[in-house]
Amino acid sequence: MEGMLDAFIAFIRAERGLSGKTVDAYAADINVYFEDLRSRGVADVTQVRQEDVSAHLAALGKRGLGKRSQARHLAALRGFHRFLVAERMADKDPTEDLDTPRSARKLPVFLTLDEVEQLLAAPDERTSTGLRDKAMLEVLYATGLRVSELCGLGINDVQLTAGYLVAKGKGAKERLVPLGRVAIEKVQAYLAESRPAVLGKRKSQALFVTPRGSGFTRQGFWKLLKRYALKAGILKPLSPHKLRHSFATHLVERGADLRAVQQMLGHADLATTQIYTHVNAARLRSVYDEFHPRSDVFVPKAKKPRASAAR
Repeated sequence: MEGMLDAFIAFIRAERGLSGKTVDAYAADINVYFEDLRSRGVADVTQVRQEDVSAHLAALGKRGLGKRSQARHLAALRGFHRFLVAERMADKDPTEDLDTPRSARKLPVFLTLDEVEQLLAAPDERTSTGLRDKAMLEVLYATGLRVSELCGLGINDVQLTAGYLVAKGKGAKERLVPLGRVAIEKVQAYLAESRPAVLGKRKSQALFVTPRGSGFTRQGFWKLLKRYALKAGILKPLSPHKLRHSFATHLVERGADLRAVQQMLGHADLATTQIYTHVNAARLRSVYDEFHPRSDVFVPKAKKPRASAAR
């Protein structure tokens, strides 16, 4: 077995260009696999059956290995067995029909509409930095941008007359995202009144700038957001990404087409966007449980006593 593993490691190191850490992780995973096979009386890795691999993964689960780690482990085994078949060291790949272990996706945390309104009202628009911050928050909620995309906006990326901006997403992919009326008005006010005051004599191509003349960093905006969340009395932990979740959730709740939401968010896979339909379903369940008389948790509200008729 070890000779086959050495050949596989040499292959992925030379041909696939994997990092040293990834190669070491693959080797460690496959060595654990070998030990488990031997404990089950399997001495020849070319004779492994699908049932053997399934039993191995089940054993890892019993040892407390999470679904994500199991999926990575299976990826190493798949690569190894495919290599054996490709090099004619084995006739079949026992991992071919195995499903990748998937962990349950956590529902995203988002703000209610009231919480969003409180947050957006927190900046003091009478000051230059407050007007800038108001514009930033309005743009973030209006577009659902990633914080890196917001901080990376250039002054030429916003087309206010046309009502959209150009977001530069993952993999340097660009996409058009619509801007709402309020966001447009606040950016216009920021550009006319606040930005020149914040910049002074400095020049910058960044849309949202600091007094140093530079654009915002992700950490800088995060601190700003936390300060306004505290001012708005929002107790739940808040991050820029939760505003992105709020943007998507509020759209889906109001019947927005998932494909359109996917495009606005810049998701490569529709499955990533579909998590927001689960959020909506959870909200519907909560409403049903609270108000439907035949739900298990419905509690009738006490009726107010009628006022007695005057005599």
